[in-house]
Amino acid sequence: MSPLTLYSFSDSDSLIKDLAAFIEKAQREAIADHGRFILALSGGSLPKMLGGLIGNENVQWEKWQVLRTNSVLTSCTELSLVYFADERVVRLDHPDSNYKLCQDELFSKTPRIPKENIRAINIPHIIKEALKEENTSDDGAPKKTIQTPQEIDDFLKDLPGFLLEELSNEYERDLLGQLGRSPWPVFDLILLGMGPDGHTASLFPGYPWQPEDEGYWVRPVENSPKPPPKRITLSLGAINHARKVAFVATGAGKQDMLQRVIDNKEEEELPSAKVDPETGTLYWFVDDAAAAKTQYARTQFTL
Repeated sequence: MSPLTLYSFSDSDSLIKDLAAFIEKAQREAIADHGRFILALSGGSLPKMLGGLIGNENVQWEKWQVLRTNSVLTSCTELSLVYFADERVVRLDHPDSNYKLCQDELFSKTPRIPKENIRAINIPHIIKEALKEENTSDDGAPKKTIQTPQEIDDFLKDLPGFLLEELSNEYERDLLGQLGRSPWPVFDLILLGMGPDGHTASLFPGYPWQPEDEGYWVRPVENSPKPPPKRITLSLGAINHARKVAFVATGAGKQDMLQRVIDNKEEEELPSAKVDPETGTLYWFVDDAAAAKTQYARTQFTL
């Protein structure tokens, strides 16, 4: 079981400020140690808690240089990449998209981050795969097009399982291209939220995690109990091989679940309780309202 550090703050402003300092330090240490910073973000309420990075002079946005999928990692220095711990299978400009949420709350306000370094799911790829079998009619005209927002929404809503699997595999291939073909990816930092039911990323309580999922970095979720139902998510194994994992949870509505996940961590079968980095470190950034019932010892935040 990895060490767990619990930081509790009296208000959101203090949490946001110190979370930004924590992220900036993680970036600085990663670049100094191995020349790049690989970050994974979840969605939900988390992106709104990243406002402390905006205008932060200690975040070296100018070093977030372009690194494409076919780049040779050994020739790259001072690079940062942003992945998503999970994503809803919707258009990237759809209100349910984690990409859009992060774009609205953070990326659009830090324009020096190259768009190519924000690694979104590849919706055009999956549309192309779907149209392979019905490419053209006898007169050479396309039999079917998927171009308008409504057409894309309808297509993704009824996405067959094999194409959802391909979308998941495509995201894993992108990770493999950046991180190499090790048994597991090693993110420098993964930032997660926790749902009232104890879910994290798109790993839900009671979801049938199959033994054959072991070894996969990214997995499809076909029937999420929370809409939208089709998603992809980092596997628990991928999350647990990060150098640092930090949860962010706020509000009195998280009291009971936070107590279960932290105080009874070894007994609970909840996804958030199963996040336990094998060789990395685990942090919780919470406010006093969320931590009101938790008996676990608090740590004063310092750099």
